[in-house]
Amino acid sequence: MDLYSIMCVSDRAKALEWFGAFFGRPADEVIGEEHLWQVGENAWVVIDDRDVRAARVGGAMVTFGVTDLDDILARLTAHGIGHEPVETYSNGIRHVVVLDPDGNSLSLAEAPAQ
Repeated sequence: MDLYSIMCVSDRAKALEWFGAFFGRPADEVIGEEHLWQVGENAWVVIDDRDVRAARVGGAMVTFGVTDLDDILARLTAHGIGHEPVETYSNGIRHVVVLDPDGNSLSLAEAPAQ
């Protein structure tokens, strides 16, 4: 099974810059007007600013499991991207919410070291 998570955005140029900083690289693929970042073997995040998506701008919520949360947050900070406070759950998972310029929620979760 493949996963394509659509992030509806209002400004493609602004989103390309922001998501490029978030993922640490430009889009992996461009198909028509959609820009795609591969985030897993069969998982993609897609930004789409077409008018047909306008009613959905800012409504996405995704969580990424990561192994390098501190490095990612340092990169985001270097690009002027803020985030909510990092929470540590009772099971040791560290979790933080990052909002894109349209308010789409991209959470990062890191499991404790084994």
